[in-house]
Amino acid sequence: MSEEIKGKILELVKEYVSEKQERETWKEGDWVNYSGPYFDDKEYVAAVDRLLDGWLIFGTKAREFEYKFSKELGKKHGILTNSGSSANLLMVSTLMSRRAGKWRLQKGDKIITPIVCFPTTLNPIIQSGLEPVFVGVDLPSLNLNLDEVEKTLEEDKEGKIKGIAFAHVLGNPPDMDRLMKLIEKYSLVFFEDACDALGSTYDGKKLGSFGLISTCSFFPAHHMTLGEGGFVSTDSGLLRRIMSSYRDWGRACYCNTKKPGDVTAGTACGNRFKNWLPGAPNTTYDHRYVFDEIGFNLKPLDLQAAMGLEQIKKLDEMHDARKINFNKLYKIFEPYKKYFHMPQATENSDPSWFAFLLTIKSGSPFSRHDIVTHLEADKIQTRSYFSGNILYHPGYNHMASDYDNLEERFPNAHLATYNSFFLGTFIGLTDEKLEYIKKSVDKFFESVV
Repeated sequence: MSEEIKGKILELVKEYVSEKQERETWKEGDWVNYSGPYFDDKEYVAAVDRLLDGWLIFGTKAREFEYKFSKELGKKHGILTNSGSSANLLMVSTLMSRRAGKWRLQKGDKIITPIVCFPTTLNPIIQSGLEPVFVGVDLPSLNLNLDEVEKTLEEDKEGKIKGIAFAHVLGNPPDMDRLMKLIEKYSLVFFEDACDALGSTYDGKKLGSFGLISTCSFFPAHHMTLGEGGFVSTDSGLLRRIMSSYRDWGRACYCNTKKPGDVTAGTACGNRFKNWLPGAPNTTYDHRYVFDEIGFNLKPLDLQAAMGLEQIKKLDEMHDARKINFNKLYKIFEPYKKYFHMPQATENSDPSWFAFLLTIKSGSPFSRHDIVTHLEADKIQTRSYFSGNILYHPGYNHMASDYDNLEERFPNAHLATYNSFFLGTFIGLTDEKLEYIKKSVDKFFESVV
């Protein structure tokens, strides 16, 4: 009887979502969002189904998602987290572990990172006691400048620089051939933040598969969403176990107990109860409550993973839409390209564009404020490119004294701070909405040029 009732509930959920989405039509005067989730009834049914099963915390759906999404990224192992920020925290923490072996980083080690960024890439570096070494960015991509990276490494005579950390900008990578040669030459750790780059490739290889460890985000604005969530992936079984430990309170046991009351079922060691505590050598202790690391609780809900399994099935459709919408936006702004550093894909890359990035050229007859307030008045959402120069911000300004004149030292970062913004490319950007954007853009330039 209960299964019959459950089936009726799920049918009603499906009916409700389908009817609701049929009623939701866009018209001029409504907001044109820059991003948002792409759900149909399947995500909602999957979430409610898992909820009705009564299993809320990380469970079988999460483990299934970890397996399938690792394959999607081209990595052997993956860890699902509660956010992309948590994923980046896990990435850095794992390499700070005393168990990380040849990859271990220690407090005071230096990490190259672009000065234009999103804080969640940078923050774990600072919070873990590593020292960021900022480099400038290129135009129009706003990716880290590899000439500066190479020069910084050449000048590091004491070999204090141990890694490179950056996010592929809005799905568009830097020259990965050159980057990976530098990483190999100087034996660096590559923290690859692919949170904006799911589905993008370089020379046919997926972004997120280049780094020793890489991350992805499932925030609603990103390519796919679990409501919230993040992912850390690696090819190393050792690093996977360390990541799992840090995510789960620092717990030593990384296996899955399958049967309540069965003390060995599902355990990798086959022996939960043993002399596990080095500080208490004559004590038998449950391995599931032995702690190897000073960790966190960064697990997502199982119903999020259930939604994510449905999202994976839609990825190709969503990637195709982003590429198409990018090209349509390019055509809208192309008549006015003399005023912009127009976005372009890095050679040998095929981005699944997170957004359409524009940087207004110096000397243009309008400011970012002018065009952004015009678009927003027409209810077309825009976003600044994240931090601009991060050292201009109150939380980071204390680090600015390490650099002489920030504007002269990082001119492109300065320009990005004042002149860069982006529009969305996601699948919800219909032809009707794009035509409305074109009308608004044309109207703006009729008034200022």
